[in-house]
Amino acid sequence: MEPTLNTDALKRSSAGAVLNLYKKMGETPRERLERLREEEPHYAREVLSYAGRLDPMAEGVLITLVGSANKRRDMYLELSKEYTLDILFGFSTDTYDILGRVIETGDPSNIRRDLVQSGLNEFRGHISQQYPPYSSKTVQGKSLFEWARASALSSIVMPSRSVNIYHIEVTSMDKVSEADLLNYIERNVEKVQGDFRQEETMILWKRHLKKEGKRSFPCATVKIECSSGTYARSIAHGLGAQLGVPALALRILRTKVGDFSIEKSLK
Repeated sequence: MEPTLNTDALKRSSAGAVLNLYKKMGETPRERLERLREEEPHYAREVLSYAGRLDPMAEGVLITLVGSANKRRDMYLELSKEYTLDILFGFSTDTYDILGRVIETGDPSNIRRDLVQSGLNEFRGHISQQYPPYSSKTVQGKSLFEWARASALSSIVMPSRSVNIYHIEVTSMDKVSEADLLNYIERNVEKVQGDFRQEETMILWKRHLKKEGKRSFPCATVKIECSSGTYARSIAHGLGAQLGVPALALRILRTKVGDFSIEKSLK
């Protein structure tokens, strides 16, 4: 019996098939495509690609093109995006999320919701956003993350691009306990396969966080509607720099790409 597919996750046209997949935290986009081939064998020999990368620590909507739909990949790459972003204050890393080396800590006790929203307002509209050091953007034939790993970023000009933030607002503020934060980081970093410096990352996190610790850290949940090419983790890092308190992306959830919503994603 041929495997069935959630029809809400599939849009067909004369140009081929477009799938609305859910990429889990810890997966790479390539691993999500491999999982699709395993779970839906009728895609085993199809040409598959994704339109719009999601980092290992990000989850949510991943548009996947099947067969002849790959010829229209540029069109799907340009679709607008929506995110729910949790921004943690008190730490910054070289990747701008929890999968990176802690490079700075700071006292976040003065962080308030009104300050966060005021800072986010500066990101609204057309802005020039620098690519994160750990990203796949190519400079002089090498990805930025290769330059970063070689400690050679100072030898190149960091590229940037113009993006448009249509809407950005704080939807809630909360506190994360030290123990819960460490457990969350451990649990999710362990999900990542391949060489992402996981062991080094966890050694550094455990120097800064203790399971018996009594501290808590402010975390803002932010809704973002933006153009293609926007890095949500760069907004988290940039907001921290603007407010004078280290910050990072604790969780990135992509809720929509064009008309493809997370509610109809194939898990």
